[in-house]
Amino acid sequence: MKISFKQALAIFTCLIFAFSVKSQTPIRLLPANPHYFEYNGKPLALITSAEHYGALINLDFDYKKYLQTLHDEGMNYTRIFTGSYFEIPSASFSIKHNSLAPQAGSLLTPWNTQEENGRIKYNWNSYNPEYFARLNDFMSLAQSLDIIVEVTPFSSIYSDEHWEINPQNPKNRVGGTDDLNRQLAHTLQNGELTELQKSYVRKLVDELNGFDNFFFEIQNEPWADRSRSVINLINKYDVSGEDWMNKVDVADQASLEWQEEMIKTIVEAEKLLPKKHLIAQNYNNFYAPILSVSEHVSILNFHYNWPESAEMNYHWNKVIGFDESGFAGSEDLVYRRQAWAFMLSGGGLFNNLDYSFFSGQEGGTLENEAPGGGSKALRSQLKILSEFMHELDLANTVPDKSLVQAAPGLLTFALKNGNKGFAVYVIEAGTNDSFFTLTIPAGTYELEELDPISGKRNSLGSFEVTKYPLKIVVKLRQGEMAYRIVKK
Repeated sequence: MKISFKQALAIFTCLIFAFSVKSQTPIRLLPANPHYFEYNGKPLALITSAEHYGALINLDFDYKKYLQTLHDEGMNYTRIFTGSYFEIPSASFSIKHNSLAPQAGSLLTPWNTQEENGRIKYNWNSYNPEYFARLNDFMSLAQSLDIIVEVTPFSSIYSDEHWEINPQNPKNRVGGTDDLNRQLAHTLQNGELTELQKSYVRKLVDELNGFDNFFFEIQNEPWADRSRSVINLINKYDVSGEDWMNKVDVADQASLEWQEEMIKTIVEAEKLLPKKHLIAQNYNNFYAPILSVSEHVSILNFHYNWPESAEMNYHWNKVIGFDESGFAGSEDLVYRRQAWAFMLSGGGLFNNLDYSFFSGQEGGTLENEAPGGGSKALRSQLKILSEFMHELDLANTVPDKSLVQAAPGLLTFALKNGNKGFAVYVIEAGTNDSFFTLTIPAGTYELEELDPISGKRNSLGSFEVTKYPLKIVVKLRQGEMAYRIVKK
């Protein structure tokens, strides 16, 4: 089998350093509990509030300031699109300031370009060194700041307007001759495009192999190209209708076959390289019991998740990700509560799509007109959640729906922290003053409450549990509270 000069150099470099430096391991599933990650030898949950995926391809976006802001504010994860999809600099999807829609002259893609008859043409056989220099610098800085990056090579193409400017459109490719329906772009029925896509994926694999702080996600929202509806969310048991907010759509078989081909392309390319990286797949919005999972996929991503997405798919023994939030208003309360409820239902990854980050505002301090939220205050609250999660023994942490026996007027979400105790998150559902009871083993327990907004902790004392459930009286200051029950 022939290998490229780039692959040979990567192997040679790795062997040289192996004799003098302890080899680093890319982020991986936590061996003792694959619902979380392991990175730098430590258990890890990914929790962040991050920008709209244009940090790499938008030259106006100061990614250095952005990554430093994430690090300083306790965020450990971000997501990038790599150039095969971008948006139009207008009010795309009702976003006033959209980092994924670079202004004219500010778009950077992996391919060299030329102009023909007023149209920008992308040469898929000629890669742009400026792009890969920026990619390398972005990844190097993120790695130095312990920020994990989700690298997403492809996204659904949501409209004819976006297809008109897309690098995968044959009209925009040097030498492109086909007339391709955009809904076939991410299927194996796309003519010559599949081989070009595979070559592009192999190039990304080669360029990124030396980094430890990333994983691949094949395609963003693949169900949006062509979907089939599987669940109605409003108790109608009918999946017809146009309102995507009321139903769950999943990718069809043609999409799944194409995604599997891209997955295999990554796996085969990495066989000849020193490091192997995790692969994520994006399944659907809201929740659904996944029918099957590729043997090479380690992260199951959903968008706009309900906690049920973690509960229904926990049996796959992989990380379950809440990979994009939004379309639920702009208030911090919504996305803070989504994060806590999901993570305390067994999730291992939460990413709020933070629209307060955009070109010129990489510190994320201004409000944006967008279908979601994001703010400095929300990031401080998500940091509280991250610290709460990382105080648990993640190697032995599992969701426990049977823990809470009764909770009148309250919603509860609970984790069992090995043999060390329990964690419970409570949201008002009719009252701020109530109680919940826990069915836990006999023993002595220390009880602490944590305000998810301020981070203030308050000891509630020590309790002796015998044959009766532990009753905890709650007075929710702002409609929610977290509790840690530690066995002495």
